[in-house]
Amino acid sequence: MSAKLQHRLAKYIAICGHCSRRAAERLITQGRVSVNGAVGKHTDTVSSDDVVIIDQLALAQASTLLYLVYHKPVGVDCNNRPEDPSSLYHLLRTLPQRVFAVGRLDKDSSGLLLLTNDGALCQQLMHPSFYHEKAYQVQTDQPITAMQLEQLASGVSWRLGTTQYQSRPCKVVPLTETSFDITLTQGLHRQIRYMCKTVGLKVIKLQRYRIHNLLLGDLAEGELRRLSDDELTALLAPGDNIKP
Repeated sequence: MSAKLQHRLAKYIAICGHCSRRAAERLITQGRVSVNGAVGKHTDTVSSDDVVIIDQLALAQASTLLYLVYHKPVGVDCNNRPEDPSSLYHLLRTLPQRVFAVGRLDKDSSGLLLLTNDGALCQQLMHPSFYHEKAYQVQTDQPITAMQLEQLASGVSWRLGTTQYQSRPCKVVPLTETSFDITLTQGLHRQIRYMCKTVGLKVIKLQRYRIHNLLLGDLAEGELRRLSDDELTALLAPGDNIKP
């Protein structure tokens, strides 16, 4: 009989659908994962023959993969804290299978959020080397100048504490005097809000309407739908957006 396929610990946790690979790495760093009774290490390789425990609970094997589009309303926080009444946790716990959000939308933003238990797909969509597009409509507190739009499109930088951030060049299209469409290929923390602040604008409304080939469409706020076969095929296609 052939040996069971083994994976690095974080990748295995993601494959099992517990969380994204990046989140699994944080769990390991925090000492919250054990493998066969020993504290888990990033270099551990495991298979279904091993006993992986996370926060005193055995890691369940991956179930059927599930892919959902969710229209996140303003006021829902993408954290996973049961004690927080605004947490996305309260929606996720009602679903028939355990899933997690691919990326985040901040509490004050709305729009398309992909929910899945496919850790490998999450890693592909989230990793900056893949340059997957995410498109947003932005409304600001004041009229936007051509110079401000050009600055946003060219890339801007900002500092938070001791960390300096830099946005990649991106697509920016004016919509009205106080709104524009922006397409990013990275996902920095509250990126669009900080970008706008850098050029003297304040965001008063922000909605994501596309991730790669997925469109929010006319999905009502707070509603869920499964991905179509065509959407899933395009989403799972090899990394055609990878930059050389």
